[in-house]
Amino acid sequence: MSRTRVLIVGAGFAGYRAARLLTRVARRQVEVTLLNPTDYFLYLPLLPQVAAGLLEPRRVTVSLSGTLPHARLVLGEADGVDLDRRTVSYADPEGGRGELTYDRLVLAVGSVNKLLPVPGIAEYAHGFRGMPEALYLRDHVTRQIELAAAAPDAAACRSRCTFVVVGGGYTGTEVAAQGQLLTDALVRNQPLRQGVRPRWMLLDIAPRLLPELDEHLSRTAGRVLRERGVEVRTGTSVKEATADGVLLDDGEFVGTRTLVWCVGVRPDPLVAGLGRPLERGRLLVDPCLTVPGYPEVFACGDAAAVPDLERPGEYTPMTAQHAWRQGRIAGINVAASLGRGERRAYRHKDLGFTVDLGGAKAAANPLGVPLSGPLAGAVTRGYHLAALPGNRVRVAADWLLDAVLPRQAVQLGLVRSWSVPLDSASPELARTPENKEDKAGAPPHDPPSDPSPGGSP
Repeated sequence: MSRTRVLIVGAGFAGYRAARLLTRVARRQVEVTLLNPTDYFLYLPLLPQVAAGLLEPRRVTVSLSGTLPHARLVLGEADGVDLDRRTVSYADPEGGRGELTYDRLVLAVGSVNKLLPVPGIAEYAHGFRGMPEALYLRDHVTRQIELAAAAPDAAACRSRCTFVVVGGGYTGTEVAAQGQLLTDALVRNQPLRQGVRPRWMLLDIAPRLLPELDEHLSRTAGRVLRERGVEVRTGTSVKEATADGVLLDDGEFVGTRTLVWCVGVRPDPLVAGLGRPLERGRLLVDPCLTVPGYPEVFACGDAAAVPDLERPGEYTPMTAQHAWRQGRIAGINVAASLGRGERRAYRHKDLGFTVDLGGAKAAANPLGVPLSGPLAGAVTRGYHLAALPGNRVRVAADWLLDAVLPRQAVQLGLVRSWSVPLDSASPELARTPENKEDKAGAPPHDPPSDPSPGGSP
């Protein structure tokens, strides 16, 4: 008796959770195929710690074949779905083409960097959605401090050690917090000109940091960052980016070689090509995560507009917490469609959020209880260790080593500026020299010599 072919596209929080559940509860009934550009699940909440040199990259990448031994992994990037033929086409890492068929399909393609029509942003900014971007930022920040220490004049020194992060949400706040601690550590070994210190700016057009979270988290994060010297500017954004810096919408020009774009995410463009109804770019599904008209197709995570049954008329936000839970429900409902168990609608209860502010500082509200300081830091790290599907001992060991040893201040130069463009449908992959054009055919920005705000060539 042949098993039902279940194809899961994407191994982020939603896709990984769906695959794990199906291979455990319905392994004898289903043949699970996982299509993903990389061979790992990336634990995104700890990515800022990779960029800051606190965690090694492999600590936050969980092997798919190692943790999902009963799923078939196909390396590739989906670029087309034919719902009527029940096929998914893809490109493999070496440029080959392939096609997969399915009896059940789970679309969990996630999200990519959100772009705004700001002049110069696509050319000079970099996002923070994948491992290549984190590794690039880690090298770039280290390089700028080293170049600033040897700069011929004070103006060049200040420009190189000024770092601008746009977007005061979850990611931008943690990137600024961890980055500030990193540069403070770097200048201990690379003294700058007298009177010059690393300068971090965190900008957001909203009236407060973390506008999507409660005010306790916002106030705590803002207080901690300001006490460390981070310039938190709310109600402010970038009007234009150039090779020498950024022009703010209040008219101030800030000289910088580093512009990190963390203004949010948009659904993976793959779902727009399905020809099905969308809600702000997200694929509309019913409460059971099924695509209307196609009972064999399920969608979850950032690319799915899931009705929020706790807030009628709204859709669940694009967060890792929702994606992880939706992946479980998608797995349950796929199994139910095969006669194993009953279908469930997606419902959620807010368990609270944690924001790691670096060192022993954090802001958290587990189960609605507001916490700050070292206690919040302990809760935050405990939560991440519990949520990680692997590598827990290695992550804890890195945290312990960071507490007693100085960070290694070296740049490896493995990821170049042009290989991590902001406008990319695959932030989890670094662009290669053989494929410098994106899906739209536009060549990447590749400055000839001097580093742009996005980084060095």
